[in-house]
Amino acid sequence: MIDIHAHILPGLDDGPSTWEDALALARAFVRAGYRAVVATPHVVPGLYPNGRGLILERLGEARRRLAQEGIDLDLHPGAEYFLDPGLVPALEAGELVTVNDAGRHLLVELPSAEMPAFARPVLFELAARGVTPVLAHPERQDYLARSRRLLEELAAGGVLLQVTCGSLTGMFGSGPRRCADWLLRAGLAHYLATDAHVPGRRLAAAARAHQLLGERGQRLVEDNPRALLQGRGPEGAREGGPAAGWAGG
Repeated sequence: MIDIHAHILPGLDDGPSTWEDALALARAFVRAGYRAVVATPHVVPGLYPNGRGLILERLGEARRRLAQEGIDLDLHPGAEYFLDPGLVPALEAGELVTVNDAGRHLLVELPSAEMPAFARPVLFELAARGVTPVLAHPERQDYLARSRRLLEELAAGGVLLQVTCGSLTGMFGSGPRRCADWLLRAGLAHYLATDAHVPGRRLAAAARAHQLLGERGQRLVEDNPRALLQGRGPEGAREGGPAAGWAGG
């Protein structure tokens, strides 16, 4: 299995604080059956101002330590970017870390309270520059979970959607669980990821989610993530970003 969203690099965000903690999380991933993880530290202006150089340097050190410890887990570069108008100029300046640094997909997180007016234009501008947004855990944003129409519009517009394993097990409450179930039934969930920060509940929830989905889950934790690492979207999914008319709201 491949996890496209995990906070495994130490000292960058609310994930592991030490290398010991990071290695413990890596071992937990291996025990859970994962063979590859995209390291996605938060990038939030004013809170987690992690730059490209720091993320890649920390990733390289993590790879070296995993090899030294004999931990058989492949780490790939990435980041979870808080959606902000500054993402577009940062992309143009070559400052962003896309998924596997392939320059094709970017993991983004929307604000939790409401969808800001700049969200659609920024998503459109990213896509217009050849970078498809992958929206992290939309089922956990209340305003998205309550608006199936908006989720359908996002997916129809070319935004890819990543559901958190724990949402399927009720870890985040009944609202996210219902929304995650609906996204799966509607075929709008493109990836299933742990969003793990430490060993424990979220990886345990991942195991339970995989049991619930059975063979249906293979596409979300193996096939689609593998394509993503290669710079390709899910088979049959629309990419290229929202239509021009959608960009203005």
